[in-house]
Amino acid sequence: MQIIQLKNINKRVDSGYEHIQILQDINFEVEAGESIAIVGASGSGKSTLLGLMAGLDLPSSGDIIFNGRQLTQLSEDERAGLRSELVGFVFQNFYLVPGLTVVENVMLPLEITKTPNARKRAEKYLKLVGLEQRLKHLPKQLSGGEQQRVALARAFVAEPAVLFADEPTGNLDQHTGQQIIDLLFGLNQASDTTLILVTHDESLAHSCQRKLVLDNGRIQTEVNTADV
Repeated sequence: MQIIQLKNINKRVDSGYEHIQILQDINFEVEAGESIAIVGASGSGKSTLLGLMAGLDLPSSGDIIFNGRQLTQLSEDERAGLRSELVGFVFQNFYLVPGLTVVENVMLPLEITKTPNARKRAEKYLKLVGLEQRLKHLPKQLSGGEQQRVALARAFVAEPAVLFADEPTGNLDQHTGQQIIDLLFGLNQASDTTLILVTHDESLAHSCQRKLVLDNGRIQTEVNTADV
């Protein structure tokens, strides 16, 4: 089943008298449960494309269908509701709330949606990422790798249909980055979550089932990594 479809997507921004074309004629589909890496040089449009698929921004033209709903026809509040129901995020900079403990950070998306048993579920996912002994710690008391593990637990705790990850290993050393990759795909497979990520990390990209290469806002190549 297709969970995301992009049809003739273009994204332009106006800068004074100049029109900057960020994405041009983007067409592809994402199957439920699939893992996709979006790669390309800095400025190729990777993060813009990720934001469009998540409904954080709208295209200048074209259609994005997310779980059967056309994002361009939804209000900002409706898109936010869709994200809270179906989407998780992992970012390069973790974005943990400094004044909340580890378990409170992971509980946060559940409390926003008034999901029952928030603490129990948060503790379950923190155990899955190996941080059951860090529940009461603050983010500043954790290493970078531990903070990203908290971010992974927070992303998966609501059991989203789609997880978007933007350079999830970008601030980590190679060894810690590989640990995060292993956790990311382990949780992905256990939860049967669709995974779409932006990365410069070739080992991370190769772990995905499919790789899309962006160049100057266009998809230049599409690779099935199982065939490589």
